[in-house]
Amino acid sequence: MATDISKLGVKTKWQDLTEGMIVAGAGTSKDFHTGEWTSVKPEFIEDKCKQCLLCVPVCPDSCIPVKDMKRGAFDYDHCKGCGICVKVCPFGAITMEGVK
Repeated sequence: MATDISKLGVKTKWQDLTEGMIVAGAGTSKDFHTGEWTSVKPEFIEDKCKQCLLCVPVCPDSCIPVKDMKRGAFDYDHCKGCGICVKVCPFGAITMEGVK
């Protein structure tokens, strides 16, 4: 039995949940706004960016869009603020906002 993820946040009986809380179906991450879970976020400094695109493949949440071989602004709806992109950027074009 699979849980309908569109009913997330609605009171659900335990009998209607998936066994082991397994997420059923493909492409369900689009329905979750994971960016609201974090208190830190990466900040893109466009002037420093050399468009090497090293940050794009290391992002575990695919939050860095690329169009016409140029990276765009972060997708903060899905970014969890892991900071991997900050560590991989050789030009210092990404910093973490909210880090103490």
